[in-house]
Amino acid sequence: MEGTTVPFIVKLSTEMILKDTVIQIVEDYLAKTEYYLVDVKVSTDNRISVEIDAFEGVSIDFCVEVSRFIESKLDRETEDYELEVSSAGLTEPFKVLKQYEKNMGNEVEVLTKSGQKTTGILVAANETEFQVEVEKQIKPEGSKRKTTVSEILTFNYQEIKTTKYIIRFK
Repeated sequence: MEGTTVPFIVKLSTEMILKDTVIQIVEDYLAKTEYYLVDVKVSTDNRISVEIDAFEGVSIDFCVEVSRFIESKLDRETEDYELEVSSAGLTEPFKVLKQYEKNMGNEVEVLTKSGQKTTGILVAANETEFQVEVEKQIKPEGSKRKTTVSEILTFNYQEIKTTKYIIRFK
């Protein structure tokens, strides 16, 4: 009898934590705050990575709060896991609409799936597309000098590989 219970216990200790479960736990906690969920990753060996963000930034203390809340909802007796809660990386590609909203008025780099790279100011975003204002030099007909003109480009999220905030040191 003892031999049959050992595999059962081993199976419980290596139970896979579902990504949807972690998402629900985090969203429940964040619902009453100004913070939002950016991404959740759960590896096959139960390494859980949670990225959160807010328009005013994320403190280490808040990451600790979220981590403790997640831990309170998961049972280490049945699910062995490693947990990391962090703020969304400044140089990481945007993953959710709120990151686009947070970066309105900032310079971004857009890389399309076709390989076209565009840099400009993020001016609008909704559930299906976003707009970037780009400046380009054109030479009007009959003019000797080029002039700078602004143009609004619209991108559908489905055609985008990455959009990133550009950090400039002046």
